[in-house]
Parts: sequence; structure tokens; C-alpha cells
Amino acid sequence: MSKEMEFFIYLLEYYAEYKKKSAGEILTEWDNHGITDKIYEGYFQYHQERIENAFEDIDSLLATGQHAVRS
Repeated sequence: MSKEMEFFIYLLEYYAEYKKKSAGEILTEWDNHGITDKIYEGYFQYHQERIENAFEDIDSLLATGQHAVRS
């Protein structure tokens, strides 16, 4: 398993816990919004930051389809 996939699973599980949902529910939500690949491809950004920054970005992707803008 690649380090990207390991991190994706880690992020999925922690985001699910943060949202108080199952990982399956979250993955379905991401798939339905067409953002799963964007999140997977965010590895290089997400793994360097606080996990809360990744959550903020995912919330933005779900709401707008765009990555969060940070100042």
C-alpha cells in the first residue's frame, strides 16, 4: 500500500470521527460530491499541516467544490 493511500485512509477515518459518521458514509458523501480524487491528491498538502486544516479544506470542497482559501 502506498504512503498516499495509507494517509488517505487515516484522513478518512479521522474525518469520519470528526463528523460522527462512519467511514463508509463519508466516502459515499465524497464520491457523491465528486471530490474523492481531489482529497486523495491533496496528500502532499494535507500530510504537512494540522489535520484540522485538511478538515477545513474538505468541508470547503463539500460546500463549494473548491479548496479552502487560507490567508
